Amino acid sequence: METYTLMRHFADSWGLVAMVLFFLGVVVFIFRPGARNAAHQAAFIPLKED
Repeated sequence: METYTLMRHFADSWGLVAMVLFFLGVVVFIFRPGARNAAHQAAFIPLKED
C-alpha cells in the first residue's frame, strides 16, 4: 500500500474522530463554569495601564 493511500485512510477514519474530539474539548473548555471571569479579564488586558 502506498504511503499516500495509507495516510488518506487514516485521515478519513481516525483523523475525523480526533478533530471532533478536539472541537468538543474546546467547546467544553470555553463553556465551563469558571470561564466567564477569565474571559472578562482577558478582554480588558489591552486596556490596562502599566
